[in-house]
Amino acid sequence: MTPIVIKTIQFFLSLSLLIVLHELGHFIPAKLFKTRVEKFYLFFDVKFSLFKKKIGETVYGIGWLPLGGYVKISGMIDESMDKEQMKEEPKPWEFRSKPAWQRLIIMLGGVTVNFVLAVVIFIGLVFTYGEEYIANDSLKDGIWVTEKSLGDELGVQTGDKILSIDGKKIEALQQVLPEMVYGEKYTIERDGQVIEKEIPVDFIETLSEDKEKARFIYYRVPFYVNSVPDTSHNKGVDLRPMDEFLSINGKQAIYRDQVMDELEKNKGRDIDILVRRKNGKEEHVTAKVNSKGKLGLVTAPVTMKDLQEKGYLKVKTLEYSFWESIPAGWNKGVKTLSDYIKGMKKIFNPDTGAYKEVGGFAAIGGMFPDTWNWPAFWATTAFISIILAFMNILPIPALDGGHVMFLLYEMVTGRKPSDKFLEYAQMIGFFILIALLLFANGNDLYKWLFK
Repeated sequence: MTPIVIKTIQFFLSLSLLIVLHELGHFIPAKLFKTRVEKFYLFFDVKFSLFKKKIGETVYGIGWLPLGGYVKISGMIDESMDKEQMKEEPKPWEFRSKPAWQRLIIMLGGVTVNFVLAVVIFIGLVFTYGEEYIANDSLKDGIWVTEKSLGDELGVQTGDKILSIDGKKIEALQQVLPEMVYGEKYTIERDGQVIEKEIPVDFIETLSEDKEKARFIYYRVPFYVNSVPDTSHNKGVDLRPMDEFLSINGKQAIYRDQVMDELEKNKGRDIDILVRRKNGKEEHVTAKVNSKGKLGLVTAPVTMKDLQEKGYLKVKTLEYSFWESIPAGWNKGVKTLSDYIKGMKKIFNPDTGAYKEVGGFAAIGGMFPDTWNWPAFWATTAFISIILAFMNILPIPALDGGHVMFLLYEMVTGRKPSDKFLEYAQMIGFFILIALLLFANGNDLYKWLFK
């Protein structure tokens, strides 16, 4: 199967699971409170259904329009806009006849299930696989900024040590960029000095302009020789497999970034290279840099194990017992939700340009791996579940959060909004959602056509 087919299958599998469980979050408390549920649908059944079967008082089905799903609860003003039913006298089994606290629990059920599901997935992932990360404070000589323009925009340089972001110590190198995206300020150590810097308000927009270069902060990689090809202008030079560069013309050149800088400065010249042989002996070698700033040799791949053994960094793996995985999964769920809320705040600030990154179905589908990778699939599903929980609790009529907002108003004031008001609110909310849907998927289309 092609990568696009694999992504599409994972997308629909994940979406179907999340929708069914979300609606089950409404269905179960509704049944517990003896409220009639007329329909339980995966996807929308506009005009017709792909499948439907009535069991008891509920019709279970699959619609053809994959924009979500729903449960139709008797006596509730929802997306069905069943005005005829609402004109009749309330029945004991209807939603509108139940106490406000029961209606509130029914409406909060979906988002609760979405968040709990994400936490359960995170618990399973950390228990099964643990968490492997590069310890940020173990980087011997700081970070490698692979895209200078992005580094300049942010204010970081190769060799900097990232100490904290928004006052929080960064444990894992993999955390640096995600925390930068959501953060406001950071602290680095540069040449022995501790410096605090502001994160540009539009940094997220800068990253989005070139996604291929967006991951521009790495660990520094030492320069090892693999071979000198027969076609190289340095053929015959005494450079051997696993020779380790130490300096060029007396200047430190241990890392690839340092070697590239020195070669760029010495285009067309002979250079003196100090290397450490595989046996540990240090020797000088003379080689020529061509007009393109290249030595014409093949570099050796360096594994994490090599880097650890030589003290360049440390890879840590946190392993959890079942009981330890529960708070770890919970914390991961809370952290994911917190980061997403920070991201949403940036979206509503036009100065950040983050609104340009709002995506629809294509963007969500693109989050899945292009090969069958179950840990990645479940991690992505957990993240989307968090998104669904947050989006559904927004106080927009037609969403769960809109119903919750009106129920809280009723519980505080003792006055229930009229059915006519709720009908109008539902229509307004529906148009807001359509606008958001068009905007998000329009962004996807624009990126596909012009980027």
